[in-house]
Amino acid sequence: MIYRAPEPHGSLLILAHGAGAGETHPFMTGIAAALAARGIDVVTFNFPYMAQKRKVPDRAPVLEAAFRDVVARTIEQPELSSRRLFIGGKSMGGRMATHLAAQGVDALAGVVALGYPLHPPGKPQQLRSEHLPAITVPVLIVQGEKDTFGTPAELTPVIETMRAPVTLHVVQGGDHSLGVRGRGKGETIGAAADVVAAWIAGR
Repeated sequence: MIYRAPEPHGSLLILAHGAGAGETHPFMTGIAAALAARGIDVVTFNFPYMAQKRKVPDRAPVLEAAFRDVVARTIEQPELSSRRLFIGGKSMGGRMATHLAAQGVDALAGVVALGYPLHPPGKPQQLRSEHLPAITVPVLIVQGEKDTFGTPAELTPVIETMRAPVTLHVVQGGDHSLGVRGRGKGETIGAAADVVAAWIAGR
């Protein structure tokens, strides 16, 4: 799905969904629409397992290949080919974006991870970080303070191993979906969109 910015600023973000919900999930549609309103063209898509209505995600190589195919097909579109390219996603989608960045993507300007899943909940020893030092493009991580998949404090030593310039934005009181008790979803999504849009504008 393409969310076109009414007043585009010259940037394109290809945004992948998390493990449990596809591109039509309210978080995905909300953040994509909010970013488009802030001048960024956004493309979302479903990974194969989600398109086939399977509950269990495909293995990483399948997810990576699907993501890379969407990138290739998107930048072939004349109206989008001149945009600065960013890739990212929510949770698993953001992790797959970092996989692609570590492997190399032509003309990639940066990566956006919304709730990076550093480890499974309750299993901090099972880190998903060994590929991160291979990334060379700028990275933005928007992480909830109380994220059970990895707190900002847990992410900090991992970020210190990375060569890429990394911006870690902490959502105070936020959970893995960047939600904050007492704040509406529209408010928290809008705040996250502000952070992402400002970061992209600064690249």
